[in-house]
Amino acid sequence: MALKPLHDRVLVRRTEGEEKTAGGLIIPDSAKEKPAEGIIVACGEGARKDSGELIDMAVKDGDRVLFGKWSGTEVTVDGEELLMMKESDILGILS
Repeated sequence: MALKPLHDRVLVRRTEGEEKTAGGLIIPDSAKEKPAEGIIVACGEGARKDSGELIDMAVKDGDRVLFGKWSGTEVTVDGEELLMMKESDILGILS
């Protein structure tokens, strides 16, 4: 990876959204919402307390996560659209 997040930031690759509804209707690209889940590609080392002590990250590379709809900043790395966000923007880890 050509980009390494700093501190408590993570780099996330969005997963593809559903192409069909539960009833079997095909959703056109223009009507699809951006998915709010993805896979962590890279993590920073973690945040630091005022004393300088490192706070470990709760997530790691490869975790499937759920994040807020408007979370993160879109970045392009090696021609791929990724999201850079703080660890606190992540709502949970999907199993």
